Amino acid sequence: MNLRNLFILGLSSLVIVGCVREVSNNQTNQSPIAVNASIPGSSTQAQPIAQSAQSPDSTAMKSGTFVSGEHTTQGKVRITTKNGKSFLELEKSFKTSESGPDLVVILHRSGNVINSTKPPSYPLKKGDYVVLAPLQKYSGAQTYSIPQNIKLGDYKSAAIWCRKFNATFGAANLSS
Repeated sequence: MNLRNLFILGLSSLVIVGCVREVSNNQTNQSPIAVNASIPGSSTQAQPIAQSAQSPDSTAMKSGTFVSGEHTTQGKVRITTKNGKSFLELEKSFKTSESGPDLVVILHRSGNVINSTKPPSYPLKKGDYVVLAPLQKYSGAQTYSIPQNIKLGDYKSAAIWCRKFNATFGAANLSS
């Protein structure tokens, strides 16, 4: 393959990645989209992982406010239960930086994650946290299911963490 073909292939890849990122950003800034799949003899529809925290039959157990670490992170978080299941809910006020390539939502054992680590990245130690899921979007309300095998009493904070660079973007102490 000559240099010209490599250049064209590389440029095409950048355009495709840019288009995928744009579509992804547009979808995260809009309300969830239900997808219908046409399969002979059946119809399927995408379902949300959990109901919003605004439902009257969910109970807030713990809550907190984010403190910035590696990047500006703000807003409120709470742990709720509904029908015997626990959820971590980022409220409408939540917002973090779009700079992380691999942001995840975690529960951490420390009540003061930012002050118990060292800047600039506020790195975490393996065994001190549990990853709940990749961050769905950089701002706004979102809900994450907490597996039933997680002992919530063992975790005192919620955090937004970049796995790739072991950088804590922000953390919130959870209190009753």
